[in-house]
Amino acid sequence: MDRPYHLLYGGQTIHELSQHPDTCIPIETGPNVGDCTTAAGRYQFLTTTWQAKAQAYHPTPPGWFEFWQAYDFSPEAQDMVVYRWLSDPDAWGTDIGQQLQAGEITQVLELLSGTWTSLGYGIETNTMSSQLPRIYGDMLEEELSAL
Repeated sequence: MDRPYHLLYGGQTIHELSQHPDTCIPIETGPNVGDCTTAAGRYQFLTTTWQAKAQAYHPTPPGWFEFWQAYDFSPEAQDMVVYRWLSDPDAWGTDIGQQLQAGEITQVLELLSGTWTSLGYGIETNTMSSQLPRIYGDMLEEELSAL
């Protein structure tokens, strides 16, 4: 996928990122089949999650006189919101960065699966779940070697 920030659940893409698209797409598999989801962007934020987390972590929130405007959904904003959210120990009850440094990758994945169900430790199954710690290690090694 060459445009992950434009991705909607199910594989469709959007062109406009001035705000979360809030497009309800039917879920076709898994325990929520028949419901719909508004998951969008690189991190598949639901509309309600985006609104709440953007309010807390967005890099450029609307000013007090623009309170009715939506938070922009640009790639930079998506990255900053998820980074700040994951870096906030009060939001998760733990310091995720410290857990990752300690090699507690499975525990972090289990913690995050309540938000990102496709990690497979929650309501959804995922045949890749057991592979995720290795994939994380490989990607981390690749990133660190590029420094």
